[in-house]
Amino acid sequence: MEARFADHLYWQMLCLSRHTVTGLLYTGGRIGRDWTADYRLYSRGRVALDPCFDVVREEVESLLPEGSPLVVAMDDSILRKTGKNIPGVAWRVDPAGPKFRINFVLGHRVLQLSAALPFGKLGQARSIPIDFVEAPTAKRPRKNAGEQEKQAYRELQRQKNINAVGLRRVQLLAKKIKRFLWLTVDGRFTNRTVLKSLPESVLLIGRIRRDAKFYAVPEGELTGAKGGRPRRYGERLPTPEEVRKDDSIPRRTVKAYAAGKVHEFRIKTLEAVKWRPAGAGKVLRLIVIEPLGYRLHKGGKLLYREAAYLICTDPVRPLAEVLQAYLWRWGIEVNFRDEKSVLGIGQAQVWNAKSVQAVPASAVAAYAFLQLAGIGVYGAAGRPEEIPEPKWMRGRKPLLCPIQRLISQLRLEAWGGQMKEKGFEGFSARDPARRSRSGANQKPQKPFSPLKSAVIYAKAA
Repeated sequence: MEARFADHLYWQMLCLSRHTVTGLLYTGGRIGRDWTADYRLYSRGRVALDPCFDVVREEVESLLPEGSPLVVAMDDSILRKTGKNIPGVAWRVDPAGPKFRINFVLGHRVLQLSAALPFGKLGQARSIPIDFVEAPTAKRPRKNAGEQEKQAYRELQRQKNINAVGLRRVQLLAKKIKRFLWLTVDGRFTNRTVLKSLPESVLLIGRIRRDAKFYAVPEGELTGAKGGRPRRYGERLPTPEEVRKDDSIPRRTVKAYAAGKVHEFRIKTLEAVKWRPAGAGKVLRLIVIEPLGYRLHKGGKLLYREAAYLICTDPVRPLAEVLQAYLWRWGIEVNFRDEKSVLGIGQAQVWNAKSVQAVPASAVAAYAFLQLAGIGVYGAAGRPEEIPEPKWMRGRKPLLCPIQRLISQLRLEAWGGQMKEKGFEGFSARDPARRSRSGANQKPQKPFSPLKSAVIYAKAA
């Protein structure tokens, strides 16, 4: 069973057709064999994916400097589907839809955690997936359902809330690692559910709204207006947008790596604030990043992006470290792009509830293993040179080796020696099963190559 699953992980990288289970079997040259065991590998729950991601996480931790935290980005995404009866499929808001209209698409909702592996002196980092789970919503009961069934639905809805699922995965991760955990999230996870239940060893850096209401830390044992219990929130502070526009608040210049080079970010900060969704026991730091100017081409008009507003649960952590950790969060978006466009997660046409979760997660695990293999052989910023670069790409190589480049190298190593036609070899071998009357082996076995199967059935899947 383990050997079969290892073959599936290997075929995930070599597959030339759609990344379905059938496509993997075509790639492995198993068209003439019974496929039942391959499909039951997922539908019977025989695939243990948590140990696979534990191996990836432990390898990432071993590559980190001693005493440095593990910086992890968490985000959710949608795997589009067309069948309404597939387990976990529901109508969801399309994040790629236009701002002036809300679009809905059918799909699975998944949650991923990616660890940042820093390298170089400038602050570069490569993101590697260390966790991947399905996060479906609760199925709504029928209209004439009883009160007990509706109550069970509301409880299941709370358990399957995306923030509750993400919090459980973070809590589980914090128990496994032996170092501090830095969690970077967007506005979806910067809320009461996550902030109030975070473990003590987890530092959260999250994005917030521009109109969030903050309060000062009360000095001493202040009492309420009627002399009641001590106040837990001080006077009202300006909102993040008001902080950005307030010229009396000094600006700082912080350098951090992003988009291929080191930028100078103009930042304003309030070092000790309280926010009601985080609870009165947490003192936060508000960070306002002013818009960064850029040009579409040399000599073009100077354009500006939108400002960013962050909070950090550690108010004394250096700004440069906090900003750089949050900028590394872009790596999880790169992971999602590679997994969907290159590895085709979500393309598998499976209907079993266990297979729906296991098949995409196994592809993500294979993706993580390939990244670690590339780092081990070529380094974090290295790239294979056996295959020549396209002419249009010469002189403009990306700083990080694309995953497609590693896949091409893997295909070269797997199939490169089989591209040439081979005849019969090995006449001196002695096989008792094929021994002739004279005692010599005159009929050696013809080399078997799954390359033809992989290429011929590339479009048939």
